[in-house]
Amino acid sequence: MIATALLALGLVLSIEGLVFALAPSRLEEALEALRRISPETRRFIGLGALALGVLLVWGARALGAGL
Repeated sequence: MIATALLALGLVLSIEGLVFALAPSRLEEALEALRRISPETRRFIGLGALALGVLLVWGARALGAGL
């Protein structure tokens, strides 16, 4: 369980780090676009991303258990 959490955290930090390192100006544009979206819509997008993330972790663990 801890290994999976560390793996997930490492993957998130790697991808976030790539965005900051390779496209900092695009990141500013993305943040500005997010500011234009209503808080309710951002919450809905966040909940959708959360649900998808949980499903992906569950699926990956289920596939790993089957090996």
